[in-house]
Amino acid sequence: MGSDKIWKLCLKMGVPCVFAQVVNLLYNIVDRIYIGNMPGTGAAALGGLGLCAPILTLIAAFSSFVSGGGAPLAAKALGEGNEDRARKILNNGFLLLVFFSVTLGLIAYFCAEPLLYLIGAGESNFGYAYDYLSVYLIGTLFVQLATGLNTFLTAQGKSTTAMLSVLIGAILNIALDPLFIFTFGMGVSGAAIATVISQCASACFVVGALLSRKLTVRLNFKVMRPDIRIIGNIAALGVASFVMSATESVIGFVLNGRLKFYGDKTQAGGDTYVSVLAVLQSAMMLITTPITGFTQGVTPILSFNYGAKHKARLKKCYFFTLAVCFGWCSLLAIFMMCAPRLIGAMFTQDEVVLALTAQYLPVFVAGMLIFGIQRACQTTFVAITQAGISLFIAILRKIILLVPLAFLLPMAMGVGGVYWAECIADATAAVICGTIFFFRFRSILKKIGDPEEHEPVVLSQGVE
Repeated sequence: MGSDKIWKLCLKMGVPCVFAQVVNLLYNIVDRIYIGNMPGTGAAALGGLGLCAPILTLIAAFSSFVSGGGAPLAAKALGEGNEDRARKILNNGFLLLVFFSVTLGLIAYFCAEPLLYLIGAGESNFGYAYDYLSVYLIGTLFVQLATGLNTFLTAQGKSTTAMLSVLIGAILNIALDPLFIFTFGMGVSGAAIATVISQCASACFVVGALLSRKLTVRLNFKVMRPDIRIIGNIAALGVASFVMSATESVIGFVLNGRLKFYGDKTQAGGDTYVSVLAVLQSAMMLITTPITGFTQGVTPILSFNYGAKHKARLKKCYFFTLAVCFGWCSLLAIFMMCAPRLIGAMFTQDEVVLALTAQYLPVFVAGMLIFGIQRACQTTFVAITQAGISLFIAILRKIILLVPLAFLLPMAMGVGGVYWAECIADATAAVICGTIFFFRFRSILKKIGDPEEHEPVVLSQGVE
């Protein structure tokens, strides 16, 4: 990571992570496609799945807390030649994931009913949401380990192994979904069972890979002891990744609640607008998930070269990341704005939901035209351990901008204002983030010094 050509290294590390994230996306997309197309009840069942999303996203945010804080720190430690510290970071991250799994799983299980009604559940979709959520929560530990530990493989240059862990679970999920949903007639509960089994397979693979003696940084139960300082370091950096994910959950609560409130005043009804949001958010994931994978792949490169104090490579890696993120987001957004009904037809055949999707999808994804700027800048801030700025940007987009807009715009525009809020918040946050980065990154580079002053450090593990 300290000597290969940057663009080749970014592709070598990033493409497998993109593939892994796209395959991982199938966990959600395939469930929604199968369930949304169930005869007669598909639209309501799809809405039920959409209601579960904020709760599941909040739980998953804690795995981002560990992976987003621990993996960049481990990569930075490797760049500094401190392998012992990198091992301590991984093992303390494992302990945190186990703790979060037990605590969050129990809380969510016993609070599931009030939480779903708080989000905006109605008579037509509550049963589907509860059935899915109560089964899914049984596999909380598998979800936390599979997603939280995967990035520690990437941090060591093992992006292909990380990709395989996701691929195993996703292929299994695709195969099991129709079996449990249709053949066994279990509906949404069957979709949840398929997902839990699939995540269990992924978690076993990841843990097994990190136990391998071939890795520089591996799990070792003999030395797996809590270290308050290490946990504090993980928390300081990981809080930004946590907030990025957790705010998605908050937005789910807010948007579903606002749609239920204003939608009930229309002929279509609030539950229909909640189902539309599930379709729109699924489409949004098709844009954001691939660049999430790519940025996971390049984050260790950024962190490593920052730790090795090699300014030129750090700059090249950032600009390549910016070009990929901006290009992907803008192209996909344009496509969806031009063919919204085609996208909607993937998830439902309900004519009312399709018509509303065609009306609001172009609005909903318009902010994605420049969202790639924010993603590239925020990724770089996390990679170079600028936790404070990363946290602010994470809060800016969803909490400071989107939540107030979701309350204010519908007062003037009706239920459609909820969808407009997403677009305006995304675009505004991207502009602000890009501006902050322009000034802050230059200051950070000056502190590093000239690249000639530092010899590149080569990672002892090869890059797959």
